[in-house]
Amino acid sequence: MSKKIFLTGATGYVGEQLAHKLAQAGNTLHLLVRSKAKARKIFPDDTQFKIFEGDILEPQKISKAMEGCQEVYHLAAYAKVWDKDKDAFVKMNVEGTKNVLDCCLLQKVTKVVVTSTAGVLGPSLNGEMVDENAQNAVPYSTEYERTKALAEEEAKKYLDKLAIVTLNPTRIYGAGQRSRSNAVTMLLEKYWQGKWRIMPGDGKKVGNYVYIDDVVEGHLAAMQRGRTGERYILGGENVSYQELFDLFAEVTGKKLTLFKMPISVMMTFAQIQMLKTKLTSKPPLITPNFVKKYLYDWRVSTEKSQKELGLSITPLRIGLEKTLQWLKQQNK
Repeated sequence: MSKKIFLTGATGYVGEQLAHKLAQAGNTLHLLVRSKAKARKIFPDDTQFKIFEGDILEPQKISKAMEGCQEVYHLAAYAKVWDKDKDAFVKMNVEGTKNVLDCCLLQKVTKVVVTSTAGVLGPSLNGEMVDENAQNAVPYSTEYERTKALAEEEAKKYLDKLAIVTLNPTRIYGAGQRSRSNAVTMLLEKYWQGKWRIMPGDGKKVGNYVYIDDVVEGHLAAMQRGRTGERYILGGENVSYQELFDLFAEVTGKKLTLFKMPISVMMTFAQIQMLKTKLTSKPPLITPNFVKKYLYDWRVSTEKSQKELGLSITPLRIGLEKTLQWLKQQNK
C-alpha cells in the first residue's frame, strides 16, 4: 500500500537515492528543500515528488510539508568539517532535529527514522569492536559529530510520545553525488586516475566502509523493522587503509606507489591551514582535530543491524567493482 512520506535531506547523497527508492515502491514523497529549482532537477516527477521550499529551522514550513504523511525520514544535517560559526552546527543538527520531531508530534506521524553517524560512537580502543552501546571516550573530532551526538540525546526525549529509530552509517561509498558525504568514492576516483599518492599515517589504521545501496536498504528496513528507541550501525567491512588501497588496486588493475604521510606531518599541514583560515577566512582543507581521527581504529560491529534489520552487507570487493564501473561510465 502506498504512503505519503516526508523526507529531509533529499538533495543529499543518501537522501536522493532513498527518495527515488521509496518512489519506486509507489509512495508519494514530501520533500523539504532549500532550493525548489535544484530539487526539481533531481526529482522531475511532480506527481510522486511534492517539493516544499524551506529548511529545518522553519517549523511552520516543516509542518506544512509534513501534512498527511505517515512516516518521516530525517537525513538533513550540517556536515562540514569546519565553520567559523560553531552555532551553525547546533542550529541545524540539534535545533533542526527538535523542530522536525515537534512537527512529527503535531502531524501525528507513526514512525521516524533519524540518520546520525557512526562517528558519535567513538573509535575502537584496545582492539575491541564498537557496537551501538558504545560510549565515546575521546573528544569529538568535528562539531558535526559532537552536535549529532547531542541530536541523538534530544531525540531520546521524544520516545514516550514518538516511535523513533536512529541509524549510524559508517564511511559510505558507491555511485551517486560527488560531495563531502561521498568522499571515499572521490578518493577512489583520484586513485583510479593516478592522481592520489598519499597513504594516511602508516596505513594500518582501520575504518569501516559501507556500500551506498546497503545504507539505503538499511533505512527502509529501519522503518519497517527497527525497534523504537534503538540505534543501528549501518556498516560494511572493517579494513585498514593499506587493505583498502590494495584491494582497489586489484579491482582497477593499477598498483600505485603510495607515500606514507606521518600524522605529525598531517598535523603541521592542518595547523598551517588554520593559520591561513584566520588570515583569509577561507575554510581549511583539514583541521588539527580532524587529523586526530587518524590516531585510532574505527572498527564497528554490524551484528545488531544484520540480526534485527536483516541488513545485507555487500562485500567490499564487489562494492568497489560496482563503484569502478560507475566511475568509468561517469568519465566516458
